[in-house]
Amino acid sequence: MDVTEADLPAHDSSDCKAVNAVLGRVGDKWSVLIISRLGDRTLRFNELKREVGGISQRMLTLTLRGLERDGLVTRTVFATVPPRVEYELTALGHSLREPVDALARWALEHQPEIAAANRLYDQRSQRS
Repeated sequence: MDVTEADLPAHDSSDCKAVNAVLGRVGDKWSVLIISRLGDRTLRFNELKREVGGISQRMLTLTLRGLERDGLVTRTVFATVPPRVEYELTALGHSLREPVDALARWALEHQPEIAAANRLYDQRSQRS
């Protein structure tokens, strides 16, 4: 059965902007990894940096700020010397964990197929 545009629910451009904004935040690789790592426990900044291999301190800071702004992560500062800062998922962040983990599993499961498709595409492109 073919689906026509008339079969789809009506959406205005604000729906697209809303979806785009959310996917822009949670769709980048650092956010996915951070949400995944914070899923099981609260982590301090340097623990999180070690767990998310390859991320710079600046990128981790920027990503955590964005996730905090979107209500996905909470930041708790403890008045110690030196100050201790911990990050954890909010209830909203935990609700995102299942789809993020599913996407990560899908990517790992299908990585060989994607790599093979990339090679074929690149070979065809070189002949053209």
